[in-house]
Amino acid sequence: MTPEFDVFAKDCPSREVLEHLTGRWGVLVLAGLREGPARFNALRRRVDGVSEKMLAQTLQALERDGFVRREVLAAMPPSVSYSLTDLGEATADHLLAFIDHLEAHMPAVLRARAAASR
Repeated sequence: MTPEFDVFAKDCPSREVLEHLTGRWGVLVLAGLREGPARFNALRRRVDGVSEKMLAQTLQALERDGFVRREVLAAMPPSVSYSLTDLGEATADHLLAFIDHLEAHMPAVLRARAAASR
């Protein structure tokens, strides 16, 4: 945390960026793009369950925040490819470590859920 930004302060712009990253789809989109550039529909297939509208909104927010690059490809018909910026790659690496941690500890989570529902 730097003195200029405090994610715990309600008006700090870093909180909005955190919401873009940690919302329902932000982490999955960044992780999906860490595998390499993708067109919209390929990314939609990778991030199972995301609607077109939500994927478009998520990509727009991540592009505006500097994590994602949108490139219009010179093809007929025109198409768009999405990739990570340097900032996006660095952020995705941290998120992938978090995902790895989560997946490694899912048995404990499932045990806790089962115990709580008894």
